[in-house]
Amino acid sequence: MSVPDWVWLVTIAGFAIVIVADLLLVDSNPHVFGVKEATRWVIIYMSAAVLFGIGLYFWQGAQYAGQYFAGYITEYSLSVDNLFVFVVLMASFAVPVELQHRVLLIGVVIALILRTILIILGAAIIAKFLWVFFIFGAFLIWTAWKVWGSGEEETNPEGNKLVKFVERRVPSTPEWQGSKLVTRIDGKRVITPMLLTVIAIGSTDLLFALDSIPAVFGLTQEAYIVFAVNAFALMGLRQLYFLLNGLLDKLIYLNKGLALILLFIGVKLVLEAAHSVFGLDVPMINAFASLAVIVLILAVTATTSIIAVNRNPNLVDSPMAKKKGDEPK
Repeated sequence: MSVPDWVWLVTIAGFAIVIVADLLLVDSNPHVFGVKEATRWVIIYMSAAVLFGIGLYFWQGAQYAGQYFAGYITEYSLSVDNLFVFVVLMASFAVPVELQHRVLLIGVVIALILRTILIILGAAIIAKFLWVFFIFGAFLIWTAWKVWGSGEEETNPEGNKLVKFVERRVPSTPEWQGSKLVTRIDGKRVITPMLLTVIAIGSTDLLFALDSIPAVFGLTQEAYIVFAVNAFALMGLRQLYFLLNGLLDKLIYLNKGLALILLFIGVKLVLEAAHSVFGLDVPMINAFASLAVIVLILAVTATTSIIAVNRNPNLVDSPMAKKKGDEPK
């Protein structure tokens, strides 16, 4: 797949315009983001992602379009796991409800910049060393095992080392100053909880990207597709946070489904590496088969979660539910 430089520039500029428009139009007046508004924006961003995939189909063909849709669904579903952490971070930093959308927007911008760096590095490594797929595959299989048993673990946002580093070395105030990242108190310039929160969200997302980016590279080796997939997933993640905030705990088998997806892609990577590096005649999994498997796993995960919770509502009494219960009213 050959992508001219001008296409890269137009794509990046397009996402930049969306972010600026979001700040000017949606977030110019901080307010509580309701379910109806969140639903509308989730539909808009998902529709934009689908239209991009259709455009890719007519531009580059079915193979790359299939890789894109498989990557997008995988990245978006893995990103849902981020929402659990975002809920805890919002409660930990006592983020005012009307500022949560702006916090997520700035955090997403930071995350997208950091992810882009990882994507560029990953693409450069893959281009020179195909055997790195063995490492990616083994890492994803190991991550799948960790994710499978992560349902009872609690996230500790206070353990964010970058936030602690900033707090120790830069004067800060514990009081929220509206949407200001930096302010002056008694003539002294200090950083606000707003800045610390977006740093926590952006840097925490980077940790999740260490799992999800290799997973998408397992579905496509095209850096352009990996970038587009990550950008669309992150941009739509903010609205999904407000839409699913009250439903996250009901997805009790989400970690199981995500683990199976990571395991599937990890095995796919190992098979592709065995074929490419050693020329072994092993089964190869194409983009459309990958897409079908991923959609099936997510559908079964969501369905079984809903059925189980409807039969036994006490199943949502998870560590995350308790964390959310401690959130300031």
